[in-house]
Amino acid sequence: MNIYVGNIPYGVNESDLRNAFEAFGEVASARIINDRETGRSKGFGFVEINDNDAAQKAIDSLNGSEFGGRKIVVNEARPREDRRPGGFGAPRRPAGDHGFRR
Repeated sequence: MNIYVGNIPYGVNESDLRNAFEAFGEVASARIINDRETGRSKGFGFVEINDNDAAQKAIDSLNGSEFGGRKIVVNEARPREDRRPGGFGAPRRPAGDHGFRR
């Protein structure tokens, strides 16, 4: 099961995150998401535990608990939504269309 972990303190690294979840079962992976431009943590990450029962116990135990001085949000990760190119959810314009009316 892929688990979303939110409100992670910026000083926490992937090893710290892995250690927090290993008490519940074998952790297949632990990732903290970083900003592409700054390299700084975005304050959330994902932990993967292959045993669904162990993963659910981790969610039930850690959601709302204090981690590094902050209350973390822990729940089952939702599938990533497809993103459309162009940013900000705006529909793409055909080539050469700059939005000007003539």
